[in-house]
Amino acid sequence: MQTHSDQSAGLPAFRLEPFKVACSNCNLRELCLPVGISEQQMQQLDTMVATRKTVARGDSLFRAGEDFQSLYAVRTGFFKTCVSSEDGRDQVTGFQMAGELLGLDGIATERHTCDAVALEDSHVCVIPYRQLEDLSREFSDLQRHFHKIMSREIVRDHGVMLLLGSMRAEERLAAFLLNLTQRLQARGFSASELILRMTREEIGSYLGLKLETVSRTFSKFQDDGLLEVKQRHIRVTDQPGLSKLVNGTHC
Repeated sequence: MQTHSDQSAGLPAFRLEPFKVACSNCNLRELCLPVGISEQQMQQLDTMVATRKTVARGDSLFRAGEDFQSLYAVRTGFFKTCVSSEDGRDQVTGFQMAGELLGLDGIATERHTCDAVALEDSHVCVIPYRQLEDLSREFSDLQRHFHKIMSREIVRDHGVMLLLGSMRAEERLAAFLLNLTQRLQARGFSASELILRMTREEIGSYLGLKLETVSRTFSKFQDDGLLEVKQRHIRVTDQPGLSKLVNGTHC
């Protein structure tokens, strides 16, 4: 999904920029960093996280097979992670928003195992992994925090397995929308209104549903008074109803 003329010349799809907002002054600090970190630790983090990348919509932050060197904290924007199946199709494995980390897939093998693609113009903070390891050994709070982040990713993967393994289409889409609104609410956005950054096809890929099924389910939710849908703009009009769909058979 290369979109800029410089990519044809083999140049990176992103721009490196000086880091304009330090971790200590970032409004996403509570989502990214452990609570109670000392001023000295924060200064060392500010020194380590010294650059950010600008990734244009449709461009890749990293691709499967590339060397793993850094983790990336999403500062603004929205990403999808995906892997290519044997028949060449992309399988979406997740969606990441501001305050969430990308690149954890590369820790085990020191190579990335998926592509990370920007769904809108985005900025990420670059966290060199070797420096992070060194700092984590020095500060147990930081090490514990990143263990929690990795554990959260495992829990999220289990949740996706539940979606794909045992839920009907309506339950899958309801769970996806509830999760999305909860994550957005934690970032200070509305709990009931959102603009989908991903296409219905990408939602279907993530949830294991065909495009027609996703579109039909959105229409059903609107007919049932659960949502108001205007293209990518979604307003949740009956959150208890969505929750009941998910929890009715999965307590």
